[in-house]
Parts: sequence; C-alpha cells; structure tokens
Amino acid sequence: MASYHLSAQPVKRSEGRSVVAMAAYRAGARLKDERRGVDADYRRRRGVVHAEIVAPEGAASWLLDRESLWNGVERMEVRRDAQLAREINMALPHELSDEQRLALVRGFVRKHFVALGMVADFAIHAPVVEKGDDPRNHHVHVLLTLRQAGGGGLRRVKTREWNSENMLVIWRAAWADAQNSALRELGSVARVDHRSLHARKLEAMTKGERRTPVLLDRAPEIHVGPKAKKAALAGPPQSKDRLVGRHRKRQVRYTEIDVGSRGESNIRRLAANARTLEKLLARTEKHLMRFRPRATHYERQVHRYQSFKPKPAEPVIAFADLFREGESKYVHALRRREQVALLISELDRLFFELLSLRESQLLRRTVWSNRLRRWQAREVETTGGRTRPRS
Repeated sequence: MASYHLSAQPVKRSEGRSVVAMAAYRAGARLKDERRGVDADYRRRRGVVHAEIVAPEGAASWLLDRESLWNGVERMEVRRDAQLAREINMALPHELSDEQRLALVRGFVRKHFVALGMVADFAIHAPVVEKGDDPRNHHVHVLLTLRQAGGGGLRRVKTREWNSENMLVIWRAAWADAQNSALRELGSVARVDHRSLHARKLEAMTKGERRTPVLLDRAPEIHVGPKAKKAALAGPPQSKDRLVGRHRKRQVRYTEIDVGSRGESNIRRLAANARTLEKLLARTEKHLMRFRPRATHYERQVHRYQSFKPKPAEPVIAFADLFREGESKYVHALRRREQVALLISELDRLFFELLSLRESQLLRRTVWSNRLRRWQAREVETTGGRTRPRS
C-alpha cells in the first residue's frame, strides 16, 4: 500500500553543510565546491533514477546548471549561520512505474514550487535492495532556492513567505491530492492521507463511522533519519521533553521516545500495536460467534412464515387472524435478518482488516529488527570490531 511522507527542512551553514555537496550527493554527480575548494564526487552512488533542474520561464540560463546554481547560492550567502536552501523529501508510490513517478514529480514541482519563482533541483531515488533497502522505498529529494529567480539570476532578498507553516500545510495536502490522483488514474485502490492517525480518527468518529476509528486507533511509527541513526550507534541519547506545534502547546516526551534509539522505540510501538490488534480480533470474533446463531434463527423464521398455508379444515375467520399474526412475525423476522446480516458483514470486514493490519505491524517490527542488526553489523565492521556503547 502507498505510504505518505513529506518533510521540509532548511539547509543551514551553521550545521557545517554545503548545498553544493548535498546537490552532488542527491544527483549522483561530481560538482566543484568553490567555497570549500574541493570536488564533491558521488558518481558511484547507486539508486539515482533521474535528476533534473526546473526553473521559472525566463530565468537566467546559468540557473539550469547544477554547479553554477549552487555555487552561486553559496557566494550570495555571507553569514556563517546562513540558510542556503530548503530541502523537501517526499515518498513516491511504489505502485507507479518510473515514468509515472517522474511525471508526478515534475507536475507537482512545477505547480507548487517553480510557479512561485523557486528554482527546483530534484533527484528521484530508487531503493537499492542489495543494501537492504525496502523495495517500496521510492522517494525524491527536492532542493529549492530561497530567492526568486528571474532573467538576472536570483533576487538579493529572500522570500520569507515561503518559510511559513501555512505554506508547508498547503504543500502537504497538495502532495496527498497529487498522489491520489495518479493512483486513481492508474486504477489502484491505494490512497494516502497527509493527516495524522489521530486527526483521521476524530473525523471518522464525527461522521459516525464505526470501523475506521478502530483501525486508526494505534501508535504511529517514529521517523528515523540519518541523525537519529548516527545517534543510536554513538551511544545513549541525551534527550529533553519539548513543546512543539504552531503555538508550542503540545508536549513530546523525547525522554521516553528516545530510550535506546528511535528504531528500538519503533519496535516497541509496533509490538504494542500488534498486541492491541490481537485483543480486538478476539473481541470481533466473539461478536461474530454471537450473531451467527441469530442469523440462522431468523433465517428459519423467515422460511417458516413464507411457507405458511391454511389447513383444509380450518375456518376462514380463524385463519385470517392467524395470517395477520404470521404476517407480523414474518415482517419482524425479515427485518431482523437483514439487520443481523449487515452486522455480520461489517464484523467480517473489520475482522479481516484487523488481521491484515496486525500482520503488517508484525512485518514492520521484523523489518526494524533486521535493520538494526544490519546497522550494528556495519558499525562493527567500520570500527574494526570495536563497538560503541549503546543503551
């Protein structure tokens, strides 16, 4: 099933990052980093399916050259704590072909980034199965300029509106719509949703749905990026609880989340989800066992009253009373049979959806366990057999 991911973060010089090196790594290219006086050579990098620069119509031609573009950005930024660019990372539907994924990315980048005046340098990556990547992990990295592009190059003043949280909300919703449109055209039943599990559950409850809130009542996985992976291998994380969100009102207990590592926290969450789903499966099966005998009972009653006929020696008046009584019972049995059949149908559907969801949670737990073992094995190999302490 397609999964949703869109994250945005600024590229900061204060973190020791070079946007030239980032562009080279993501595009699998060799670029000269003029500021640092080195060549960033990533031509041997595997998994790069396509790399392309898209600029607004009428923009200077040198903006379409990767080396000139990002070295030009580095020259314009003189502060040590300058923000050099913005990076957008997006998951791509594995149900689509390479050509369809490229068309999807191009259309989205042109409509939502380039149309605003940004220059977009995007690179589509495919999973490298030999390295242990999930075969469905198709994704795209988009590097965006912070200044509008024109015929004379990039403007001297950055466009601050692009940094707003409202803009990110718009992009996230638009990316979900774009993916769903592509999946719909393909004829796939898979769909993605940019909202949190909690928000989707509340909406389903508001609409009076019964099955959907049950399926959404689980803990989400935690994203594990390169920094979290590196921290997990380096030793016990030193975390603090923080207030997050637009108004900094929601507290995230990182002291609990980061116990051990984020990967290990995912394993615990997935195992807890599987246990919860196991209980729901048992409860659903219990309800099914209770309703199936009722369905049989009402089916027999309907059949009985359908075959109701008068006896030859029975008076006509007496039979009329019996007929009215039988007809009333027949209507009641017919209505109850339909209600019970609907309940059984819903419970059956819920049972198999819960079963599928539990299996997916167990599979994800196995994936994370194998992934952590591979990370640890590589760490032992790169450190010459000396392991770093871990929580």
